[in-house]
Amino acid sequence: MNKLRDPIAHIELNSFNNTKLNWLRAAVLGANDGIVSVSAVVVGVAGASNSKSFIITAGVAALVAGALSMAVGEYVSVSTQKDTEKALLKKERIELETVPEEELEELASIYESKGLSKATAQLVAEELTAHDAFAAHVDAELGIDPNDLTNPVHAAYASGLAFLSGAIIPIIAILVSPSSMYVPITFLSVIIALVITGTLSAHAGGAHKLTAVTRVVVGGVLAMAITFIVGKIFGVVGI
Repeated sequence: MNKLRDPIAHIELNSFNNTKLNWLRAAVLGANDGIVSVSAVVVGVAGASNSKSFIITAGVAALVAGALSMAVGEYVSVSTQKDTEKALLKKERIELETVPEEELEELASIYESKGLSKATAQLVAEELTAHDAFAAHVDAELGIDPNDLTNPVHAAYASGLAFLSGAIIPIIAILVSPSSMYVPITFLSVIIALVITGTLSAHAGGAHKLTAVTRVVVGGVLAMAITFIVGKIFGVVGI
């Protein structure tokens, strides 16, 4: 379909695709945070103590605290973002009602700045304004879809669950491991999980997969190694 004939449909399709990619990226990053954060805790505690119950307790505490922290942080952040978006949308509606001619000129200048000729930019601006002036302006000027504002509650759930899905991996690794293999099996399971999240992250962001995976895995391994060493140094004999 010709983009100029149905510009709003094209805008909505791009917005939908971008939204899906943003949610995928956020979910992958949340899972990655859960994997690294909780694996670092359980490995650090394993360096200080060989007690499975002690290690699991620490891991579960880190899981719950991390998931709640992620959820609350995301809720606050998205709530602030939504409040800002609603204020901008209200301002745009007022401007369209009070100074429509200036808004039309502004829309045409935006498309002209993107490379269209003055005549074409004016034509596009007029057609978009005739179709849905408000949608056209908020997309071109603000990059906001007024019908698809992010829900803070949904964002909080998604962030907390993403963290939880990653954080559970090192805890399961400890649960199924014999006491002599806590650390090696946790390292191995976390590396495999990070390879998966690194690959998904690269796919979501269009980045080079090997580079993204290497970065994620090296960072996770360093975190676990450092906390394990700290646990060994400060460990209390007999715990």
